[in-house]
Amino acid sequence: MTFNRRGFLMAGAAFAAGLPIAAFPVRKSFGQSPAIIKIGVITDLSGVYRDVQGPGSVACAKLAASEFMQQNPDIKVEVISADHQNKADIGVGIIREWFDRQGVDVITDVGNSAVAAGARTLLEGKDKVAIVTSAGSSDLTGKGCSPHLLHWGWDTWCLSHSTATAMTNLGNKKWFFVTVDYSLGKILQADATRFIEAAGGQVVGSVAHPIGTSDFSSFLLQAQAAKPDVIAFANGGSDLIGAVKQAQEFGIEDAGIKLASMGGFINDIVGMGLPAAKGLSLTETFYWDLNDRTRAFAKRLQPVAPEGLLPNMNHTGNYSGVVHYLKAVKELGVQRAKASGREVVQLMKKMPTDDDCFGVGSIRDDGRKIHPAYLFTVKSPAESKYRGDIFALRSTIVAESAFRPIDQGGCSLVKM
Repeated sequence: MTFNRRGFLMAGAAFAAGLPIAAFPVRKSFGQSPAIIKIGVITDLSGVYRDVQGPGSVACAKLAASEFMQQNPDIKVEVISADHQNKADIGVGIIREWFDRQGVDVITDVGNSAVAAGARTLLEGKDKVAIVTSAGSSDLTGKGCSPHLLHWGWDTWCLSHSTATAMTNLGNKKWFFVTVDYSLGKILQADATRFIEAAGGQVVGSVAHPIGTSDFSSFLLQAQAAKPDVIAFANGGSDLIGAVKQAQEFGIEDAGIKLASMGGFINDIVGMGLPAAKGLSLTETFYWDLNDRTRAFAKRLQPVAPEGLLPNMNHTGNYSGVVHYLKAVKELGVQRAKASGREVVQLMKKMPTDDDCFGVGSIRDDGRKIHPAYLFTVKSPAESKYRGDIFALRSTIVAESAFRPIDQGGCSLVKM
């Protein structure tokens, strides 16, 4: 293995997702079966968000489980995964099967807001736990909150608030949105619009595009015609990559129009390349090269991750969330934890969070995980000094300000 001077693996080993997670010996008493916790990672393994969720999320959950078992060999943890195909009925059907027939105790990633919302009845009826890391809707800790659901990493309010407010305050008053036509894109645009207007800006237009489209030319022509200061992309994955690359081909940034992503990830930047992405503004709550702890985590992850993976806040939410969940399981005892997911969540909310991905944080009564967020711009090829040197940090949003105030979400769990 070859590492650069910051300790990041230049080319990761082959992904070991197919290996069983029980890679470490489990001590057990004679005549007794080991206690088993089963984690289901439901994610996008084949669609437009595969690179920003998918195998990277599975790898992070498995790393958390394996590290826990090394320290607690009497507790066995099994991790399984499935592809929701970005379809709510398929995703909810998988979750139902996992709960009813496969003994899954907690689902994680849940990389689609419609799947996360649709799973609520199952979670509460079966007394299970969801750690949502990749579905973005801020409603999951608002009017759609549940005592069985925790929202990790980021949400639409966080990303929209940070990016829209900061850029508008810098004098970029006129915005045009290119928005994917499903719930995530609509919520991102709606949240950002509120912050733009609160900062004295205005949305001069928007256009919706279908998920998975390959031609953004007509949408970009509409955006240019509105003469905005910023074209904001409320989409992600291959949609974001295609939109930004075509925007650069159109010379939009050269014409003085700034580009912003409301839901982008470092993997999207890698996919489009620095020449196309340079200057793009976005918010993430994790960056592998942010500090010594994040670099140490990235180094541990690489041997079991997809080759060359640069982990993002979706991926690392699975590590951080599983780490904290398993701490609560240990505290309660496996049998008690398996009997009541709600009790596990209650304990997780009481315990402070701390891990190498997000540092010190907490979980609020509405299920929102709290930690800082960071506004980045993408470096130019000349500014980037080594592989993975992607972002320039522009501002840090402290944990207390990074997410929607608890009294503004409308969560029924919050006692006012």
